[in-house]
Amino acid sequence: MGIPTEPLKLAIAGALGRMGSTIASLADSDRERFSVVGMTERPGHTSLGRPASVLGDGGDGPILTDDIAKATAAAKAWIDFTSPVATLAALEALSPDTTSAVVIGTTGFSQEEMDRLQSFGDQFAVVYSGNYSLGIALLTKLVEQAAASLQDDWDIEVFEAHHRRKVDAPSGTALMLGTAGAKGRGRPLDELRLDPYDGADAERRSGGIGFSVSRLGDIPGDHSVSFGSDEEVLTLSHRALNRRVFARGALTAAEWASGQQPGYYSIRDVLGL
Repeated sequence: MGIPTEPLKLAIAGALGRMGSTIASLADSDRERFSVVGMTERPGHTSLGRPASVLGDGGDGPILTDDIAKATAAAKAWIDFTSPVATLAALEALSPDTTSAVVIGTTGFSQEEMDRLQSFGDQFAVVYSGNYSLGIALLTKLVEQAAASLQDDWDIEVFEAHHRRKVDAPSGTALMLGTAGAKGRGRPLDELRLDPYDGADAERRSGGIGFSVSRLGDIPGDHSVSFGSDEEVLTLSHRALNRRVFARGALTAAEWASGQQPGYYSIRDVLGL
């Protein structure tokens, strides 16, 4: 028999939000591997100072707080799926003396904010991804390979659909897929990304990568990448059936990062892709 190990101690940002509560609930259902020791919510939230109801602990779990240092005092890993401003502020408040692993699923960063995010790899093992599903990680690899194999006269179009409450567009996952396509073509996405098709002069530029966005209902996430020539169309796609797939990937990333040296990593590093 192996030597028993302690559960990984987690602190979770936005613990009552859509992703935060799913991650917390999933971690709490596997107490041999995880222990939720800290949970935060935005300043002014009506539940601050109370135990988080998303845990099945009978009200004995961690108290919701807006104090990052307090929430992470006993946590080895921090998981954050909130907003760019809140995520970067939280990273400033974390102490590498206690918290060594950071998993970020926030999307909508500007390039300047992404540069700041990457700089925290000097202090923590930071895993960043716009999507934590295994299927999407594999899809990005397939898109890169397809783009490298097909010539520039094959158009590339990325489509994504999400729930009506999602604020950033295209999604972080769609941009990951577009980046993979651009990488396969040996060029940065900024050079290949097309403007939205709209108006009387919206003719498609050859060799570029286009994006289409849909927002409706409660869709967790649909993504597809189509490659089209004059004779045929190849489509690679992925559909998330619920948010647990992202939560499970984030917890896997937290476990992996807890054993790594400081650095900036992707979900493909976590999965060995």
